[in-house]
Amino acid sequence: MSKVPYEVYTEEVEALSVLSPEGEIVNKSLLPKLTDDQLKEIMYRMVFTRTWDDRAVNLGRQGRLGFYAPVSGQEATMVGSEYALQKEDFVAPGYRDIPQLVWHGLPMYQGFLWSRGHQHGGQIPEGVNVLMPQIIIGAQILHAMGIAMGFKLKKQKQVVITYTGDGGSSEGDFYEGLNYAGVYKLPVIFFVQNNGYAITTPFSKQTAALSIAHKAVAAGIKGVKVDGMDVLAVIKAVQDAAERGRNGEGATLIEAVTYRFRPHSLSDDATKYRTKEEEGEWSAKDPIARFAKYLAKKGLWTEEDTERVKEEAKAKVNEEVKKAEKTEKMTVAGLIDSMFETTPKHLEEQKAEFK
Repeated sequence: MSKVPYEVYTEEVEALSVLSPEGEIVNKSLLPKLTDDQLKEIMYRMVFTRTWDDRAVNLGRQGRLGFYAPVSGQEATMVGSEYALQKEDFVAPGYRDIPQLVWHGLPMYQGFLWSRGHQHGGQIPEGVNVLMPQIIIGAQILHAMGIAMGFKLKKQKQVVITYTGDGGSSEGDFYEGLNYAGVYKLPVIFFVQNNGYAITTPFSKQTAALSIAHKAVAAGIKGVKVDGMDVLAVIKAVQDAAERGRNGEGATLIEAVTYRFRPHSLSDDATKYRTKEEEGEWSAKDPIARFAKYLAKKGLWTEEDTERVKEEAKAKVNEEVKKAEKTEKMTVAGLIDSMFETTPKHLEEQKAEFK
């Protein structure tokens, strides 16, 4: 075996791109094979997701949602990564990844219930291969390992994708997951949405590594860095990673370099650590505007299409919010019963006390 010089690990890794910010193809070899209808569906989902995010932020500020983590700017990473999967594949999300769950089959009103802390938000319907959003940073990565090991033992051609942010890549669970997946060659995709900040901590203070993708080397798995503002590049990266997983070639770590236009949460003030100049630079790379330019040149999308989707999204979100608000309120007895097939005697006594 030839020795690899250490210097190779200190070289910059360029993020893979398919489209320029002007919507021009810059790397035809990476262009995923998609029909015109598929391209329009992807755009539909991206516009829908941003409109949904606008509405959810307002609902959160009205006190009607509880916890909510904004997503605008990350539509390419969220929509693109999920679209590259098959419905039989599994999604293990963090708390910001509700769009992926809904596009993978979770009813939207249950996503709203999860934000409100209602137990029904975590009762996943049969046939929807997702876990409930994980509030503990990085914990979903270990859950994904168990699912992936199950696929491997049963010789099933399925993969699991698990999401975290750049801050989550500093958690112990992240390194344990990478190592475990490397040792057992598991069909798992580690998808890191690197938006440059772990709440207020900039990426430069998060790690001394030049990229998160570099960290795949130590685990013995494939590492990829992709332009997270380019939905076609994201789709291609996840398609390739899923194919590797299905073929028994093991795990892939994908670092998607993106930028969230809104703060970390509704209680965060991003103006204290982000500059107007930085925000302006990233706004010019808006994933929706970039993809819209590409589709417009192909005669597949217009401003009228965008407005139509926005109206559909507003109506759908309002409908689903009302459904969540009409859901029967939780009780202590109901919560206890939902956790056990046969409720233990001491908890039956507690239920009686609450009644």
